[in-house]
Amino acid sequence: MAAAPPIESIVLADIALVLLAGTVMVKLGKRLRQPPVVGEITVGLMLGPSVLGLLPGDIPGMLFPGEALPMLSIVAQVGLVLFMFLAGMELDVTLLRGKGRAVSAMAGLSLAVPFALGAGAAALLYGRYGTGDVSHGVFALYLGTAFSITAFPVLARIIRDGGLSRTRVGALAMACAALGDVLAWCLLAVVVAVAQTGGVSRSASVIAWSVAYGLVMFLAVRPLAHRVVTRLSRDGDHGMLTTLVVSGVFLSSCATSWIGIHAIFGAFVFGMVMPRDALPGQLGQVAVSLEKVSALFLPVFFVITGLSVDVGALGWAGLLALLLIVAVAMVGKFAGAALPARLSGMSWREAGAFGTLMNTRGLTEIVILDIGRELGLISDQMFTMMVLMALLTTVVASPLLRALRMWPPAPAAAAGGGLPRPSERGPRDVTDDDTPLERV
Repeated sequence: MAAAPPIESIVLADIALVLLAGTVMVKLGKRLRQPPVVGEITVGLMLGPSVLGLLPGDIPGMLFPGEALPMLSIVAQVGLVLFMFLAGMELDVTLLRGKGRAVSAMAGLSLAVPFALGAGAAALLYGRYGTGDVSHGVFALYLGTAFSITAFPVLARIIRDGGLSRTRVGALAMACAALGDVLAWCLLAVVVAVAQTGGVSRSASVIAWSVAYGLVMFLAVRPLAHRVVTRLSRDGDHGMLTTLVVSGVFLSSCATSWIGIHAIFGAFVFGMVMPRDALPGQLGQVAVSLEKVSALFLPVFFVITGLSVDVGALGWAGLLALLLIVAVAMVGKFAGAALPARLSGMSWREAGAFGTLMNTRGLTEIVILDIGRELGLISDQMFTMMVLMALLTTVVASPLLRALRMWPPAPAAAAGGGLPRPSERGPRDVTDDDTPLERV
């Protein structure tokens, strides 16, 4: 009998399997007019206990043995931090200029309403789906944050694919999602700090270090990055620029991990401090290269996530809880976004489209849920239900926009007034329609 293959060979075979399965599902998702992230999340669920685990034998355990998981996790982590860096570059804060008051009010409500409803739902869910090591307060803060998320990269893809970039609905959604993402990540950083230190008072040092880190990044690293990128771009030294950017991503991730929040915060902030005026040039080409690397590694993250999702273990009680979670998530985000939009002067159709766009969660939600699972903030069953909620709220966005006749927009709407066309500078400007960032 042949000896078992070395674990390194199994890891390589696993990565090949994930890439092939992901390619098939992404192509299928495009036919169904779904964002590629929907197909990749589905692959993660299919290869885990929710689908393959229903067949005789422990097929997920055979394909992804325990010894291979640490190596696969490292691959997934590389893809994840590069994705978060690119997401930080994509987050164009110039969208907020000149419209801060209106955007701040609507972004705040689209964040506050689902946060409040999520924290309220936590009171009903904590007894059964909380963990003994986490207080009800931390559980409620975390769940409220998870309910309030909008996936900015998925939202940007839907808006661009639907031709909504030049409508006031699309421009407002991009601006509100940009501000909402910043606020949500800051809130999550506080929740993680509190959870890891066991209380608000003991988390003071972590929060203080986080503030100091942010000041250093925006006051020192940002101007330094601008000078370095400008000089290397002028010299045409693409290789050196790529090396420095990747090293900066990893070192920034290491810094936030050492502080006690999470590695992805460092990658995200490092992306935010990159000079946007350099994106059409050499820095944009670096982004394209990193998109390709992230697109190869990130699907492994979905499989690692999918191995922790077991739909069959929910039972009837879990099904009722899932319905509650989906209802609270969709109603909270829709009401928090659509009603203020209607009061601001939009038609019901436009307000409905705005609420639908703000309800997309996708990969950003999965990342936040993985942090909660990793820190023991939620149980495995709660993790499963929240992943399904993230998938469902993303899947329904495209059909609802088509039902509202907002995809593609009418010519009059595209030429209408309201907020001006958002800036489209960023990695997308130097890529074609098939670049890997389109996968998110």
